[in-house]
Amino acid sequence: MTERFGARLARAVAARGPLCAGIDPHPGLLAEWGLPVDVRGLERFALTATEALAGEVAVVKPQSAFFEAHGSAGVAVLERVVAACRDAGALVLLDVKRGDIGSTMAAYAAAYLSDGSPLAADAVTVSPYLGFGALEPAFEAAAASGRGVFVLARTSNPDGEALQRADEGGRTVAQSIVDDAAARNAGAEPQGDVGVVVGATNVPGELRLAGLNGPVLAPGFGAQGATAADLAGVFGPALPAVLPASSRALLRCGPEVAAIRDELRRVQAELADGGPAGGRSAAG
Repeated sequence: MTERFGARLARAVAARGPLCAGIDPHPGLLAEWGLPVDVRGLERFALTATEALAGEVAVVKPQSAFFEAHGSAGVAVLERVVAACRDAGALVLLDVKRGDIGSTMAAYAAAYLSDGSPLAADAVTVSPYLGFGALEPAFEAAAASGRGVFVLARTSNPDGEALQRADEGGRTVAQSIVDDAAARNAGAEPQGDVGVVVGATNVPGELRLAGLNGPVLAPGFGAQGATAADLAGVFGPALPAVLPASSRALLRCGPEVAAIRDELRRVQAELADGGPAGGRSAAG
């Protein structure tokens, strides 16, 4: 029987800490590294970042869009990054934010969550804004293959506030997504396979996360301003399940592998002193 994603994640975080390291080959970062903004530069950047990060963290999060921007050759580089991260012992959370209905959502699930696909990751990000139930093909594929799904709930971008904080029967839309994810995770040990995405720069206490029984991906940590000291205020009892995500703050230290790794270890030490304790669920 395939081991569930929630259990694999808990074990990885216990061993390597909660930091989720992003690989975002933004054109500006390629230029900062003195690389051309083309497939050759993308490949050099992404594989260097993978070398620096994947052996050190529990989770690596490649941003698919920056690879897709280079066409089929860029997607081929992404496939190499996914394989190299896995070889280095990291779980791969592919940031694709897919969300659709019916057979189209099923096709996305086959691409990212099914055994045998070259782009299959350990987990993906998805968007629920065509309806949480429309994500069923992703949940089914993930459960069948031991993978995970992180559902956008309360993101860190200001444009999301009007929709995500809108009232939905006495609770916000974002809270309804958290509650739907919690229902999926009910009874799972040590935690469920359905996570949520909640920005680390959001208002403290805005969401009730204690019953989620699953992981929380927290973008906004690092370059966007949130610190390890901020995490407890934002996430409260859910803090042990939080995966603070940092990308550009780490990658700006390149192109030298040693410099990226030094910054990574500094951030990991900061989190160990004042941030999440790895491997526990948000059930308490």
